[in-house]
Order: sequence, then structure tokens, then C-alpha cells
Amino acid sequence: MRSLIVGTGSYAPEKIVTNKDLETLVQTSDDWIVERTGIRERHVASETEATSDLALKASLKALKMAGVRPEDVDLIVVGTITPDFPFPSSAAVLQAQLHNKKAFAFDVSAACAGSLYALSIADRYVASGVARVALVVGAEILTSITDWSDRNTCILFGDGAGAMVLVPTQDPNRGMLSTHLHTDGSLWPILYTPGGGTRMRMSQKVLDEKLNTVKMNGREVYKVAVRALEEVSREALGANGLQPKDVTWVIAHQANKRILDSTLDRLGIPAEKCWMNLEKYGNTSSASVPMTLDEANRAGWLKPGDLILMMAIGGGMAWGSALVRW
Repeated sequence: MRSLIVGTGSYAPEKIVTNKDLETLVQTSDDWIVERTGIRERHVASETEATSDLALKASLKALKMAGVRPEDVDLIVVGTITPDFPFPSSAAVLQAQLHNKKAFAFDVSAACAGSLYALSIADRYVASGVARVALVVGAEILTSITDWSDRNTCILFGDGAGAMVLVPTQDPNRGMLSTHLHTDGSLWPILYTPGGGTRMRMSQKVLDEKLNTVKMNGREVYKVAVRALEEVSREALGANGLQPKDVTWVIAHQANKRILDSTLDRLGIPAEKCWMNLEKYGNTSSASVPMTLDEANRAGWLKPGDLILMMAIGGGMAWGSALVRW
């Protein structure tokens, strides 16, 4: 038995911050940002929106597409690094918002790879028969941990949520084929938030020096990302006796256009096969893959039998891939 994605949904907050808007905050320009990242604008949550609120809106869309009542979900996994609270999990809050009393619910922290990690977990539960209906969500309010005075990072991030509904299938020609996850913890210093945890506890110094915001060594992240994404994509294809030429569509974490272009070039997959929404959302971390999947799905790209390659990498460093026969 396999798990099958039967519903997708996404949500982005109403407020939009353009590159022109950022020109008033830091020394940058629209041309500079587009050339180096491919990003033109990003959505920013309001002060009254929490991560679970974004997750709820994406989840309801996915559940409606799947024809599943919220109360019938029996597993909720949320990938996020910007939860509502240190505890309980945003997944638990989402469960309550869905008026669901049945599901066991928890968060996964793998930064931009969070939704793929969550998908991998849900796939195991559904394929083994432990869960009948799983709700997988990636949701972030990354702008809450963005230093708007740091031009190296503030140009990158946006807020959003994406959701997927998984159910079991006996169809041998459809469903999740495999997932592949990796972590290299020695690389944590190239992309992390130093303050606010137990290693550097919240203090006035942390707030004054903005140590509770994302810090990144962009050059090192780029080098690791391109290599890791190519390798993990080939790993997924090889595990299923397939080649890059067999891929119908690519659903990739939208981090940086140069990273995506380089990875696709190394794999020999035409860029036209990769759904791109980076220019209007920026890097939404764990929300990126399910938001991208939902857009491609609702645009009519994905047909039964299509081979979908998913890939993502984020802080940790954590990365992964998934192959899906749609």
C-alpha cells in the first residue's frame, strides 16, 4: 500500500512588500535583488496572524479538494521554524482550529526542508495503515525572525502556508514512490538563528543586537545546496530505477533562482519542467514546497501518472527529495 496526495492548498497573507519597498529600508535595488535571487516581492503576515492561522487557511483548501471533513483527519504534521508558541506545537493549535478531536498532531523542525520531512513521516504512517487520513502542512512567518536592516537576508524571505492531504491507495501506478532525507549538523553555523533558544537565551542584548533573527553565509549555502539537491534527486530516481529524463515536473523549494537553475542544469532537466513562483513569494521556508505543489496542481499541470520530483534544503543543514507518481 502507498500513500496518495488527494488534496493541496495554499495561502499567502494579503500584505505585499516589493523590492522597491525594500529600497527604502536598506541599500539595495530591484534590479540587484532580481538578478541575484529572482525575487520581486514577498507576502508579509499581519501582526494579528499567527503561523497556525496561515496553516488553517491552506489546510481547509486542501481538505475541500480532497473531499475530506476536518474532523476525519487522524494525523497532522506541521513543518515550521516559526511556531505560534515554544510549546504546544502549531499542529496542536491547528487541530483545535479544525475542530478535530481525533488526530495526533506534532511539529517538525527542518527549516526549508520541513514540509518534505513532514511528508516523509506522514507517508510512513499512511502506507503502514496506522493513519487513514494525514494532513501535512508547511507554514511560516519568516518575516518575524527577519532583520530588516540586513540586506543579505531581508530581501529573501516571505510568509505563507501550504498543505497536502494523504490517503492510502492500492493503485500500483500512483502514489508516493519514495522519500530520501539527509542532515549534516556540522553545517549549522552557515544558516541559523543564534538567539532565543537555550544556547543564547532571550535577553535585552539578544534583542538589541537582533540575534533572534536569521543569519546566513549565502556563499556557503549556495555551494552546499546545489550539490546536495542534485545528489538527493539522483538518489530518489536511482532508488526507483528512473532517470532525470523520466521526470514530468519538478516541485522544488523556492530559495533562490540561481540555486534552482544550477541544480536543474546539473540534472539535465529543462527549467520549463519546474514550477517557479519565487518572484512573487520569495523564500517561504517549509511552506515553499506545498505552496508550489498547490499552484502547479490548480493550474492543471499535474495529471494522473505524471512523475513528480520534489526537493528542498534548509538550515541544519537538512535536505530531502521525494518521488511521486501523481
